[in-house]
Amino acid sequence: MTMKRSQVNEIIREGAAFIRSFGYVLPPFADLTPDEMRARAPELKGLIDARLGWDVTDYAGGDFDAKGLFLFTVRNGNQDDLKSGQGMLYAEKIMISRRDQISPMHRHVVKAEDIINRGGGTLAIQIFASEPDGSIDRDSPVTVATDGIDRQLAAGGVLNLAPGESVTLMPGVWHKFWGEGGDVLIGEVSTVNDDLTDNVFEEAIPRFSPIEEDEAPCRLLVSDYDQWLAS
Repeated sequence: MTMKRSQVNEIIREGAAFIRSFGYVLPPFADLTPDEMRARAPELKGLIDARLGWDVTDYAGGDFDAKGLFLFTVRNGNQDDLKSGQGMLYAEKIMISRRDQISPMHRHVVKAEDIINRGGGTLAIQIFASEPDGSIDRDSPVTVATDGIDRQLAAGGVLNLAPGESVTLMPGVWHKFWGEGGDVLIGEVSTVNDDLTDNVFEEAIPRFSPIEEDEAPCRLLVSDYDQWLAS
């Protein structure tokens, strides 16, 4: 199913206001219009190639409030640096998980990430370990570091993070998350981010949502770049 561009525009406006309410300031490129990005595309090549910017998905489910996520990629390193083991090996995102809005069960192949509750409600994260073949291990306990302190949870245990708390999720750790008691501002600090190939979902769902163009975009999504900014 598609998301309407009008809905995406409204989610971006609401998300930007929510982020500002916590004193988090987005970088200047967050304010670039589609026309400005097209006009400055050669200058913005590094930003575009790294897929920095706005990201809204309902995982093609058609119900953003029930299953979806708002993201903004602030910085992102280089896959070639990862291969060499030196250089810009890190990424940063700011995200919003709405109250009771599920970001579905998934794991990463390469990316390790710190997930940080930056404010709002409680961030609930359900966690499983992986079987040797990468599938969900529904029996074994799993150990994760919360602000540097190891915690062991039963398979499928739910970790609740209050504002200021964080968890480190290593590659292969299955997780889904949602806000409890209110919308949650989430920080993510991670290894280089590759949303095109590094997300493995429990369900057969896409990472990005097709967009129905019922109005002009107020901002481009990272998933728009190939179409809107192609040279």
